[in-house]
Amino acid sequence: MQKHILTPILTIFIFLTSAIQAERLVLVGASYGKNILAICEADGTPIWQFKTGGPERGHTGHHDVHFLPNGNILFHDTWTAVKEITLGKKIVWEYDCTKSNGNEGKRVHVHAFARMPNGNTAIIESGVGRVIEVGKDGKLINQFPLKRDGRQDTRWVRQTPKGHWLVSSERPGVVTEYDKSGKLVWDYLIKTRVYGAIRLRNGNTLIASGGGKSVVEVNPEKEIVWQIKDKVPGTEIGLGWMTCLQELPNGNRIVGNCHAGPDNPQIFEITKDKKVVWEFDEFELVGNGLACWQVLDDKQSSLVREKLAALQ
Repeated sequence: MQKHILTPILTIFIFLTSAIQAERLVLVGASYGKNILAICEADGTPIWQFKTGGPERGHTGHHDVHFLPNGNILFHDTWTAVKEITLGKKIVWEYDCTKSNGNEGKRVHVHAFARMPNGNTAIIESGVGRVIEVGKDGKLINQFPLKRDGRQDTRWVRQTPKGHWLVSSERPGVVTEYDKSGKLVWDYLIKTRVYGAIRLRNGNTLIASGGGKSVVEVNPEKEIVWQIKDKVPGTEIGLGWMTCLQELPNGNRIVGNCHAGPDNPQIFEITKDKKVVWEFDEFELVGNGLACWQVLDDKQSSLVREKLAALQ
């Protein structure tokens, strides 16, 4: 029988690849009865958990979550407030949109937010239809109104490398790009209850279509250049409600697959050649309602491990 001998270079490559894979941590925020924040190993094993508040009447909770540079987590467990929590499970910052900056008595709900590089927090307020920037004291620093017809149903929002905002609105199913002043500079009407979009390093836009059961990459001219729909080719992975997205340095895309049932992963990593190279499948932990998550890089993962070790 012929023996397979690994060359030293190949052995080192496999070792380094395994080390990177082992270091990966995943931050998840699940609702629909699970109501939990958790940080898990790449294989899904939880190493930190925090039970959040239950869903509001008619609401379902987590639609966005961020791991911050200081090791804290920015999240929400209602659709009116944004909170920052330490890994020691202490709430250190909170902003209630129903009581702040002119919203008293107005219908407002929040599905997307982000901590900005300057330390302020951007919050997208559906209902009143605006993007606001607030300081640590909650005071309004900047704002601009949302255009089109997506004021009531904004979901995910992410910044581009230029500092523009990509706003995904479920109805009428449009991704709208605003510059820093609030001027509309680009849009793409996908005609589904779109959930999220990110600007890729190649300048194209990757869109998670929500109820369209697809992920679509479009160029600036709005031509589709890559997509998966209904099922990942060559696999048994069925697509559900497509939510969050992430681009890795190697060009792979990580995709959120919410409401896809117990037989499908809630998150998966796919190459440009449409090969699935990693799956996160923890239905018992997150159930059928894992809409938002963040795959942490090596630096972020190391920070989590250091902070958790210090809490022991």
